[in-house]
Amino acid sequence: MTPPESTVQRLVITRPDDWHLHLRDGAMLRDVLPDTASRFGRAIVMPNLAPPVVTTAQAQAYRERILAALPAGMRFEPLMTLYLTEDTAPAEIERARASGFVHGVKLYPANATTNSQAGVADLRRCGSVLEAMQRLGLPLLVHGEVTDPDVDVFDREAVFIERHLEPLVRDFPRLRIVLEHITTTVAAQFVHAASDNIAATITAHHLLLNRNALFAGGLRPHHYCLPVLKREMHRQALVAAAISGSPKFFLGTDSAPHPKHAKESGCGCAGIYTAHAAIELYAEAFDRAGALDRLEGFSSFHGPDFYRLPRNSDTIALERIAFQVPDIIEKGGDTLVPFRSGESIAWRIAR
Repeated sequence: MTPPESTVQRLVITRPDDWHLHLRDGAMLRDVLPDTASRFGRAIVMPNLAPPVVTTAQAQAYRERILAALPAGMRFEPLMTLYLTEDTAPAEIERARASGFVHGVKLYPANATTNSQAGVADLRRCGSVLEAMQRLGLPLLVHGEVTDPDVDVFDREAVFIERHLEPLVRDFPRLRIVLEHITTTVAAQFVHAASDNIAATITAHHLLLNRNALFAGGLRPHHYCLPVLKREMHRQALVAAAISGSPKFFLGTDSAPHPKHAKESGCGCAGIYTAHAAIELYAEAFDRAGALDRLEGFSSFHGPDFYRLPRNSDTIALERIAFQVPDIIEKGGDTLVPFRSGESIAWRIAR
């Protein structure tokens, strides 16, 4: 049954936060940061630079580069993360927790996605670090896919949950975990049934697209991301989770800028750039589901509550006025193809 079309023309919500963001570094950082800072008060910044951010000192230096790149007059707080390796020491977790600016540790299974070569091949080697995180309350942020070549790419999230996440939750029952950018019914059901220290982020593109979008009229490299888009039944399950009102689910764009030539190549990069219209895309997804009244909780309340941070005190306004996304945008001295390139988005930030 199709939800009734909303008659809301203007929506004012507490300023949202982005709980999963790629900002890159250097010129690209400088050019993509304003897209996020104009919409979100804070963002969990991914550490998969080259080389990765593996120490608190490196996170501090990266944070300083982000703040230096912030345009004058903009307010934005980067929430830093460390990149978990099999060499990470419990003492580093102690330093991270004491810093006040590191808010999570990222688990990339080795070779799961962009710049994940230094990720974890055997999670059993990280037991002392995970115990320290559990004791200190520092969340583990999980890219939940196996990388085994014998596992179908569309099944990698479900297999990861069975093989790795369920034992992890059993062995570290008080560890706070965010299963990031979930894509399947299995993941949504797992998080919903788990204890309150387990949560998940959901991207706008996984709410709006199913895997047909990868092949509509030809191969669509700018719809390729990891975890990859899934069947329509899974997209519907993600929408149901996002609009459910459950505090376990919250906004995380996974916006990832890649130059056009790196996407349109013989081995195209995984990642979709959505920061240029992130909250507008979520508004469209919630509007389609007849759940605009749930957008504020998902975007502005559930994330800070899970991370034990205060909610933002200011607001943003959205209006139902469609606008067209440019075919290409220039960022960091390169050409990018943004999500919804050449097409319209139904909502925009009020001017």
